[in-house]
Amino acid sequence: MISREKNPDFLNSFLDYSITILNKSPNSIKEYNYDLATFLKYMMIHFRLTKETDLKNIDIEGFSIETLRKITIEDIHSFISYLAMDLRAKPATRARKISTIRIFFKYLTQKAKIIDINPAQYLETPKAEKRIPKYLSLEDSCKLLDVAGNEDNRNHERDYAITTLFLNCGLRLSELISINIKDIDFSECRMTVIGKGNKERTIYLNQACMKAITEYLTIRKVKTNVKFNSKDALFLSERNERISKRTVQYVVEKELRIAGLDTNKYSTHKLRHTAATLMYQYGHVDIRALQELLGHESIATTQIYTHVNNEQVRSAVENNPLAKL
Repeated sequence: MISREKNPDFLNSFLDYSITILNKSPNSIKEYNYDLATFLKYMMIHFRLTKETDLKNIDIEGFSIETLRKITIEDIHSFISYLAMDLRAKPATRARKISTIRIFFKYLTQKAKIIDINPAQYLETPKAEKRIPKYLSLEDSCKLLDVAGNEDNRNHERDYAITTLFLNCGLRLSELISINIKDIDFSECRMTVIGKGNKERTIYLNQACMKAITEYLTIRKVKTNVKFNSKDALFLSERNERISKRTVQYVVEKELRIAGLDTNKYSTHKLRHTAATLMYQYGHVDIRALQELLGHESIATTQIYTHVNNEQVRSAVENNPLAKL
């Protein structure tokens, strides 16, 4: 994480605008800060304002507005090329940084009026790779739940509840760790989560989720030395504070390994893919309902799970015993 104290004033003004006016989440602000700091550091090299070549060692606090005004779309293209060629950034990563740069320069020209010409106005997004998401089969999902609920694990109530929510609700990691007990409506079997873009949505909890949460809460509620700023948190670490992303990743990675599943292939995010795929394949869920459940802004993002199903249809046809006659 790059400290805001090392940013030029115009970058911090943009971050403040993103928080207060655009209502961006803390995670989005971190990404904006990192992406734009990286961009400005590259521009320091690009305009020969430093002899340093390692981005980590470049100071952008004194990056001037005069230099900002010199940036053209060709300079931005040079940065995107650097991401692709030198840093081997994937199209999705480059697309995110391009989106950040576009929003940033729109702010500088239209809101702050710091510069007159927007060099990112016609900046295009790289074509995204079309990849079928990796996901666990129904059998492997059951294996993972068995591992998570194994009583040999001293945190089995917590870890089972975490894995159950991932596999049944399609939560993002950031959404799961942010759940507060008060977010759960036990009488209506639902909870609210804050997703991307700081948007709130309702998640309906099935019988498995309610049972897992209730059993974990019998353990959670007797903890008396919970850190003050974590008293509302549903999931706690062994240090009695809100569980971190890294801890959840470690828990899931350990479960995958014990279940005999490839930890290089699967992750917490793949559990989200698994939930979506299983719901689409076995639940006959409408694609719009799945979009709402997953918190996707665009239906195009959700449609990747219909492609998964189409791949199964193709496989079924190709494996027909008459196919090779």
